[in-house]
Amino acid sequence: MLASNLPKSPFFPTRYVPVSPSFHITCSVSQLQSAAEAVNGRVAERNEIRLGLPSKGRMAADTLDLLKDCQLSVKHVNPRQYVAQIPQLSDLEVWFQRPKDIVRKLLSGDLDLGIAGFDTVSEYGEGNEDLIIVHDALDYGDCRLSLAIPKYGIFENINSLTELAQMPQWTKEKPLRVATGFTYLGPKFMKDNGLNHVSFSTADGALEAAPAMGIADAILDLVSSGTTLKENNLKEIDGGVVLQSQAVLVASKKSLIQRKSALDTTHEILERLEAHLRAQGQFMVTANMRGNSAAEVAERVLSQPSLSGLQGPTISPVFCKSGGQIAADYYAIVICVPKKALYKSVQQLRAIGGSGVLISPLTYIFDEETPRWRELLTKLGL
Repeated sequence: MLASNLPKSPFFPTRYVPVSPSFHITCSVSQLQSAAEAVNGRVAERNEIRLGLPSKGRMAADTLDLLKDCQLSVKHVNPRQYVAQIPQLSDLEVWFQRPKDIVRKLLSGDLDLGIAGFDTVSEYGEGNEDLIIVHDALDYGDCRLSLAIPKYGIFENINSLTELAQMPQWTKEKPLRVATGFTYLGPKFMKDNGLNHVSFSTADGALEAAPAMGIADAILDLVSSGTTLKENNLKEIDGGVVLQSQAVLVASKKSLIQRKSALDTTHEILERLEAHLRAQGQFMVTANMRGNSAAEVAERVLSQPSLSGLQGPTISPVFCKSGGQIAADYYAIVICVPKKALYKSVQQLRAIGGSGVLISPLTYIFDEETPRWRELLTKLGL
């Protein structure tokens, strides 16, 4: 296959394009510069902002649920189409893609924003400085990329990465064989931790079977609960976790710098995400309490450890009409309480004279300024 016949795609590796098992075409500097100019051109010439979302699986469903909770419901009229809209963001297009393609298209300039697992961003982004994490904890898709070895045989008494590295069995001729789909993070992790005699192989399907079949000595894979590892007589080891992962909002740095509209849209999405995620598990508690003054009531409330709220209780007079006169004999107390402290807070309110306690879940908590927004501007040099 001649170089001139290669498909023009931004997803071919920039280092080389495989043509046959023994021959590669090396990209010249001018070709790389041309590709970079093409990326910048694509970013600049588009008017719409493009958001990449996972197209299938649990990650896709959880992403749509999160956006819906943030009042950013995705309008997907035809499920066979890969493009959709978010009516609240008129200049935004949603593109459903595989998570790894979201990362690749962010780098190629075909997407501006995306949601994917941090493991996917790290693996396919390969440390590229144009990828910038906008929100690093969307609170779903939790897992870890971890090294696992058999519980039996020569590994029976091996419980740490250090012990694994010191095993005399691994030589240049007979390296530690690791089955994994993470062909960038795997070798980098091993090299960074001093394991020099390691070979990697990729395998389709469940990697947990590889050691038992004799295909590999260890596996490097995503782990959630660890149950599947245990059921296949595998174990994680100390120091063997490559990274902790969950869903993240990621963006093209070039796009945010070059296009104010992309930055403004990112700001709104980030504000909505932050406000919703901060409110999760929080409840607004309202109660009435007799008192001579707001300050006296506040002193009683703040004497209880679970009643401080986010910044302190809000206390306001409750006006009642008695004997033809209006007086403020009661004060209303409003505080924000986490779910785990809810019942204790109600008990403490009652103990200091609170009554008529009302509880309602919170949907959003907006800060004066979203902390991650300031962090993002710093990363962008703005």
